[in-house]
Amino acid sequence: MREDSLPEDSIPEEEVLRILDEMKGRDLHYDRFFSTMCTRPHSIAVKAHNLFLETNLGDPGLFPGVAELEARTIRIMGELLGCPDAVGYISTGGTESNIQAIRAARSASRVRAGNIVVPASAHFSFDKIGDLLNLEVRKADLDENLKVDVSSVERLVDDRTVAMVGIAGTTEFGQVDPIDKLAQIAKDRRIHLHVDAAFGGFVLPFLGQDYLWDFRIDGVSSITIDPHKMGMSTIPAGGLLFRTTKDINALELDTHYLTVARQASLTGTRSGASAAATYAVMIHLGRSGFRNVVGYCMDLTRHLVAGSRKIGVNPVIKPVMNVVALTVKSPAEVRSELIKLGWHVSMTREPNRALRLILMPHITHENIDLFLEDLEATLKNL
Repeated sequence: MREDSLPEDSIPEEEVLRILDEMKGRDLHYDRFFSTMCTRPHSIAVKAHNLFLETNLGDPGLFPGVAELEARTIRIMGELLGCPDAVGYISTGGTESNIQAIRAARSASRVRAGNIVVPASAHFSFDKIGDLLNLEVRKADLDENLKVDVSSVERLVDDRTVAMVGIAGTTEFGQVDPIDKLAQIAKDRRIHLHVDAAFGGFVLPFLGQDYLWDFRIDGVSSITIDPHKMGMSTIPAGGLLFRTTKDINALELDTHYLTVARQASLTGTRSGASAAATYAVMIHLGRSGFRNVVGYCMDLTRHLVAGSRKIGVNPVIKPVMNVVALTVKSPAEVRSELIKLGWHVSMTREPNRALRLILMPHITHENIDLFLEDLEATLKNL
């Protein structure tokens, strides 16, 4: 049988499973992943996901049970983010949520040849957004702490700015922008302020420190939060929340043949399994459970930083959350050697090129110690 053609006759199930098992064996294992913001889903999320595999949230009248689970999930996340009345939906992840937030802002502004102002630390999804929505992406400078420089934002904003973006948990450094100051600019200029908390959304509320960054700040219009990252849900599970129905209504289109008259989501067919998985893990863990997960990851973070300092390697900034960027000489070479040793690490962008490590629930203290041994040996050999 050719591997890239549809077979004429049925292949026995056991043979299909053998092929799948072989392909699964080629995948790498989370144990040595320091480069990913995803992790193994919680067991209850997997069970919930499997219960709702065939459900389609794009046609919710056919699946009212899972549609209610999605609605409950949005209400829970809205309450977590300071706005119990928030509206939104479960998306495929941060990229889709960011696209939809900016699309809603553009539609509401009625500006077509406009721009968005984002931090230089913003996720690459905003470059996609500029291309998709024909918007100029203006990137504001960062300050010495790698937060967005508010004065730079003020210089870039003009009467054709359809949205401003702040990050709560930057992809490379885990830093939190001064959302309150951005919100004041947004209010003064009547501009939509979107907060990308794809990673930080399930970290910041459980750190034990009150980083004011969410809907509690008047002026924040929408938030991206990803359950399939620190929310311990299955992939794909993102979240997009708006403060008011006005914003999500700007996304709606007529759906002539479905069980609902209008639809706001980017994709038509949407898996109900991800919504069910997210709901299950949230109510199962509760606030105390998430505090334990985040606490464990922050303990790993402190362990890594302390061990790194012992071998003469310092973080670029003091970690705010479970994201660490380590300053090393020749980071690209170091990363290449570490990958050969089975450690999957990534790098930050210029001008602050460094090794980037995410301390997720699948990491152990023992593996951090093994990693540091290999890092020390690598640095000595270069």
